[in-house]
Amino acid sequence: MITVQHLSKHYGDLVVLKDINTEIKKGEVISIIGPSGTGKSTFLRCLNLLDQPTGGKILIDGQDIMDKKADVAKVRQKMNMVFQSFNLFFTFVCPRKSHTCANQITRKI
Repeated sequence: MITVQHLSKHYGDLVVLKDINTEIKKGEVISIIGPSGTGKSTFLRCLNLLDQPTGGKILIDGQDIMDKKADVAKVRQKMNMVFQSFNLFFTFVCPRKSHTCANQITRKI
């Protein structure tokens, strides 16, 4: 399970993520969708500490991965991330005007 509590990320004065809270249960499949520039990739990069969050907590299976004692490399072995190239999964294509596929796997967080 992944629990995010009050996550924030700033680049200088630019606030990219502000007070993000969510819980993703084991086996749950989610999509993070939104307009360009709204922090989707930054959120994912913060979840696996490719970008260091400015504040908040990230708990993975109860372990605070932002704790300096956390074995981040070990935690990352259980994580996957699909980057923005839409054509990575060429066998699963939704018609452009159809929202049916996305609605089945998308949950607002």
